[in-house]
Amino acid sequence: MTAALVFGAACGPPEYGVLIDGRRIPVVDMHLHPGEWHGVPAATQAFLAGRFPFPFNTNPGDLADGILSAEGILEELDDAGIHGALLYAVYAPRTVGVATNELVEGYLDHAPSRFWGLASLRVDQWRDASQEALDDLEAALAHPGMIGVKLAHAHMHFRMDDPAYFGIYELAGRMQKPVYLHTGTSPFPGTSRDAAYTDPVYLEGAIEAYPDTVFILGHLGFDFIEREHRGLETCIDLASRFENVYLEPSALGSPSGDPNGAQLREAMRRMREAGLVDRIIYGSDGPQSPGFVAEYLERTVEAMRDTGYEVDEIEMVLSGNFERVFGVEVAQL
Repeated sequence: MTAALVFGAACGPPEYGVLIDGRRIPVVDMHLHPGEWHGVPAATQAFLAGRFPFPFNTNPGDLADGILSAEGILEELDDAGIHGALLYAVYAPRTVGVATNELVEGYLDHAPSRFWGLASLRVDQWRDASQEALDDLEAALAHPGMIGVKLAHAHMHFRMDDPAYFGIYELAGRMQKPVYLHTGTSPFPGTSRDAAYTDPVYLEGAIEAYPDTVFILGHLGFDFIEREHRGLETCIDLASRFENVYLEPSALGSPSGDPNGAQLREAMRRMREAGLVDRIIYGSDGPQSPGFVAEYLERTVEAMRDTGYEVDEIEMVLSGNFERVFGVEVAQL
């Protein structure tokens, strides 16, 4: 039995949802990463191992394979009381690694009532094989559990404003599959840090050109190198001006990078002040390490309570907006 499963088994039977003022609110985590340790480049393996707490960092491969497995992720969801999760395919062999569409489909088939997926595609051979990559993406999106597209320009090394790749947005809009985009810098080895790969302002052309495509701006343009809000106001501006833009505040409030929760509170406060509660979709960017999924949920709820969110608004963020945007219904487990 892996360390991740021991951790989950110790927490007892799950009770789903967050209890607030006597009301139990369903929760979906729209940002979780499945995968296999051997699919991660060596430099990134070393980076991740350094972030695991003791004693988990003594055997990072076994921990990662346990916690990133379908069973491991379900354990983390159960411990957090989370109804379901959106799992990401990733094609970034030079940075964070590869988790294929086929791998994600296996997770969806394993727990179809708990998992949905975001498909992705290779862009490293775009000049010679763009149509093949788009065809593969379209085929992946035909799976009933694949409800959107995942892109990360900084990890995948292509500019946000390069029209050569806009066919991805056209396909997503035609198939009515929202597109999740990593915005902001990334601490992972080998990622691009130039503004055209990280600053959400460079997405405006695509957002305006494809009004039928939903764009979800992940991480709110947070600078994970300097640990500060660099793109928050840009994300708020884009969501305020374009109805097809949504916001996702994952990872920026992590215990290691935001110990007192100030960054997460600031983000939740500014989005509410801008009248954008109906555009926020909750995600954690887990599972990372045992207990992270539950802790990030607790920190997010605390940040919303501290910044004046009403119970109805909290429900919108934790599940209601996800259901509306992706056209799915969260099972009442």
